[in-house]
Amino acid sequence: MQPATTTRSVWDIALSLGSLLIVLALVCWAMWIWLKKSQDPARLIFKWILTVPALVGIVADGIYIRKAIEGGGMDIGAAFVGVIGAAIIGLYLAIIWRHELANLIARPFGSLYDGGNEEAPPEAHYSSAIAKRKRGQYQEALGDIRKQMEKFPKDFTGQMLQAEIQAENLSDLPTAAITIQRLVNQPGHAPRNVAYALNTLADWQLKYFTDPDAARETLQQIVQMLPDTEFSLLAEQRIGHLASREYLTEQHEPRRIAIPKGVENVGLLKSSAHLAPIGDDPAARAAQLVAHLEAHPQDGEAREQLAILYADHYQRLDFATDQLNQLINQPNQPTRNVIRWLNLLADLQVRHNCPYETVHETLSQIITRYPNNAAADLARNRLDLLHLAIKAKQSPRSIKLGNYEQNIGLKYGPPGGAH
Repeated sequence: MQPATTTRSVWDIALSLGSLLIVLALVCWAMWIWLKKSQDPARLIFKWILTVPALVGIVADGIYIRKAIEGGGMDIGAAFVGVIGAAIIGLYLAIIWRHELANLIARPFGSLYDGGNEEAPPEAHYSSAIAKRKRGQYQEALGDIRKQMEKFPKDFTGQMLQAEIQAENLSDLPTAAITIQRLVNQPGHAPRNVAYALNTLADWQLKYFTDPDAARETLQQIVQMLPDTEFSLLAEQRIGHLASREYLTEQHEPRRIAIPKGVENVGLLKSSAHLAPIGDDPAARAAQLVAHLEAHPQDGEAREQLAILYADHYQRLDFATDQLNQLINQPNQPTRNVIRWLNLLADLQVRHNCPYETVHETLSQIITRYPNNAAADLARNRLDLLHLAIKAKQSPRSIKLGNYEQNIGLKYGPPGGAH
């Protein structure tokens, strides 16, 4: 029986030591995390040192009370000494850790307003680079940006700032284009940021190189990288409005205005009607817009102008409605554009005396499509006043007057007398 008892004692000792080691490891880990998050680590270590005597006192007080109990019962004197000792130790610990105890109680409530002790996600800072750029220290600013980019290689703001300095301050557009291309080829960037970077590069290519072909290729990247999106649609519309190289070149040169020779002896002419400036030819403008839309069918501005021309000049509201409906029902159109085109269609319908039901249906589309948009409230207001708007556009009724004697102002007679 003695070997079994010895084996059991060894197991008990080993289990106790193992449990003690686990508790010590957890305590050390908790203290390390606490020290790491502390704003004043030296002060925290000092408080730990002051806490050691209190822990020794707690252990000694516990041993004293245990011996008193094992001695045959707790007398009043031993109990009094134990309580006084525990109270003194508790007061001592409260003085040392009073701030931490107060924070422990107040932190759950304060976290509702300040977010608690959650660390803010790390982010790049470019204030130093921006300040150096303003002072003209461009290479030094690029150096600061590169240091941040080593920590945050995919940071959008830093890469765009780097490209701006290269293009706008150092006149090194090829290097800026490489920076932009590297940015847009990185995975994880939002489509809006990719479109913004490529549109910015196209702006630089037009402004500094007067190269519409390069700008067109850059904008075409948006169409290829972001198909069937609002950004690709806007890029196609911008491609349709790119100016020619000759026009861009003229913008960088002094404009020469040719002044034609004036008409001689203008006072002796029988009529000066032929001297009036010749207005735009609506037929030629319509043909120009149609040809432009055949080459760039996504150009919403040109299609809108053609719709107005069809309605107001040719009095073909059906053609105008077809053009505007193509824009309104095209996928990925920005909300603000669709709302503007629906309001424009309603204006044309009122202007050309369409019935109330037709205009009402057009304006109701705004409410149906975008019920939570502010434009829906404006559409409701228009519907409330729609009868008045239609009535105001109608031709005024001719009022038939009675037959009155002509030249009444030329009649003579005595004042107040009868004729």
